[in-house]
Amino acid sequence: MTATDRSIELIKTAAQAAADKLAHDIIAYDVSDVLSITDAFLLASAPNDRQVKSIVDEIEERLNKELGAKPVRREGDREARWVLLDYVDIVVHVQHSEERVFYALERLWKDCPELDLPTEAKATRGKAAEHAKLQAEEDSAELGELR
Repeated sequence: MTATDRSIELIKTAAQAAADKLAHDIIAYDVSDVLSITDAFLLASAPNDRQVKSIVDEIEERLNKELGAKPVRREGDREARWVLLDYVDIVVHVQHSEERVFYALERLWKDCPELDLPTEAKATRGKAAEHAKLQAEEDSAELGELR
């Protein structure tokens, strides 16, 4: 089995929405062969809770407005560290960068085929590492100033 046209349409729209809100490391997997509950997973991350929430809100709004899709379940809202949107055909995971590294969902799904995403979404690969490096440099510079 492979992801349906509807799943792919949802994934691409969600990925574009996430990219528009500056999500990091957007990737999608066709999990239809290994899971019977959904066709595809979309993973995205952000360096802070507020941005996680902003990405989730944008995905939800765009999928509703453009494709008439509403999630049947939304989890993780309060903490905004890992928000899950379940659209039955697809499941979207938007994680705080720290959770993304800790839980490493990519390792779980690495054997599943990767789905093609819009160019802007593909361009987000490696952004979390870049951001972490810049943050470390800023922190180091601030520490130097304090001394």
